[in-house]
Parts: sequence; C-alpha cells; structure tokens
Amino acid sequence: MTTLALLVALVVVGGAAGVLAGFLGVGGGTLLVPFLVLAVGMTQHEAEATSLLVILPTAIAGSIALRVRGVGDLPAALGIGLVGAAGAVGGALLALALPGSVLRWFFAVLLALVGLRLIRDARIEQA
Repeated sequence: MTTLALLVALVVVGGAAGVLAGFLGVGGGTLLVPFLVLAVGMTQHEAEATSLLVILPTAIAGSIALRVRGVGDLPAALGIGLVGAAGAVGGALLALALPGSVLRWFFAVLLALVGLRLIRDARIEQA
C-alpha cells in the first residue's frame, strides 16, 4: 500500500469509526483494530493500543455533543469511567502477557459473540 493510499484509508476508516462511535456507541475497537491489523499490518498489540488512544478524543467529542442536548447520565458515566480506567490497566497488562495470536483469537470471539447477540436481539424485537 502506498503512503498516499494508506493515508486516505486511515482518514476514511477514522471518519467511519467516529461516525459509528457517535451513532452506535461503538467504532474504535470493532472497526479500527481489524483494519489496523489486516490492512495496515500492525500487530494485534499495536492495533489495540492505537485503538485505545483513538477512543479518548472520539468519546469526548461524542459525549459533549450528546450532553449539550441533555442526553446521558454524567455521574454514572464518571463512576463507570473511573472503574473502567482501572480495569483497562489490568486488561492492558493481561494483553501484553499474551501472545498476539491468542489475543487475536479472543478479539475475534468477542466480535462474533457481540454480532450474534445483536442479530438475536434484533430478530426478537421484530417478532
């Protein structure tokens, strides 16, 4: 992939991740990690670390946009965020202790389970 093509792909995927994050509350991990591994050639560890860095400005921007409109529970979000930050440290240390291939399997299984659950719930809502 040429440098220009990579730059264009990063801008497109980054924009899509931002739209998904704001629209569905997901994006960084579900879109960026596979893209960074498969298209950019990062290791699983590098892709997950990069995705975590991307989440911060994306989450802040989306949260502000929703908060301005009175959506969301700020005290709950701050509490969950503090506990989540502590958990993220533990999770990052665990990820570093695992080989990249094992980490990739865990990530793939997580995406598959989430996808199956979303399909199941959508079908139940339609019935």
